[in-house]
Amino acid sequence: FINPFSLLDRCVLSPYYVNLPRAIVISIPLVTSVYTFTNIAYFTAMSPQELLASNAVAVTFGEKLLGYFSWVMPVSVALSTFGGINGYLFTSSRLCFSGAREGHLPSLLAMIHVRRCTPIPALLVCVTVIMLVGDTYTLINYVSFINYLCYGVTVLGLLVLRWRRPALHRPIKVNLLVPVAYLVFWAFLLVFSFISEPVVCGVGVTIVLTGVPVFFLGVFWRSKPKCVHRLTGEPGSLPTAVGLGMPPS
Repeated sequence: FINPFSLLDRCVLSPYYVNLPRAIVISIPLVTSVYTFTNIAYFTAMSPQELLASNAVAVTFGEKLLGYFSWVMPVSVALSTFGGINGYLFTSSRLCFSGAREGHLPSLLAMIHVRRCTPIPALLVCVTVIMLVGDTYTLINYVSFINYLCYGVTVLGLLVLRWRRPALHRPIKVNLLVPVAYLVFWAFLLVFSFISEPVVCGVGVTIVLTGVPVFFLGVFWRSKPKCVHRLTGEPGSLPTAVGLGMPPS
């Protein structure tokens, strides 16, 4: 919840620099309490052998305690999964949209729907990436490592900006001990991840590096032929003609 919410700070009711920390302070203890009490319920109602033998602990828990209403557990898991993927698509597409609007990604991803103002091209890119990976567990491993790597680089960027642009306007500002402590744990876990899962980490780094040629072709290369501009996000281009969207004003 926290990650998607922090990416939508401009969509939060004003003043977002008040409501965003308030939502984080409320949601973290709430989610932590729910997970803690859920695990307490599992360990109370089930033996260690049942926990180890179960492929889906929540379903086994429901079958043991809920009887005829055991179907509630798989339905709840399905709804939770749907909510999670909905939040991912909602925020990730807008993350790509913001990056393209700032010139960090191809301008095609900055296009929005004419009437609904949703980033259709960025949304399609995120959906395509999910569909290309058939194994869910592989997707979780790669995405988890990539997200963790990007989180650390982002926090490192915060320290760089504090040093190079100290007078920059910051509606939300924390003590430097917080990002420094995070980076210490981040570096330790990153090194441990490379030692324990070198293949997964190597593939994750490779996936990140595939964005380098995309950046050079779509952003850095300014003198592209007109045929390339027609396929990207320029006014009057192919995406505009087929109704995928138009550049934001």
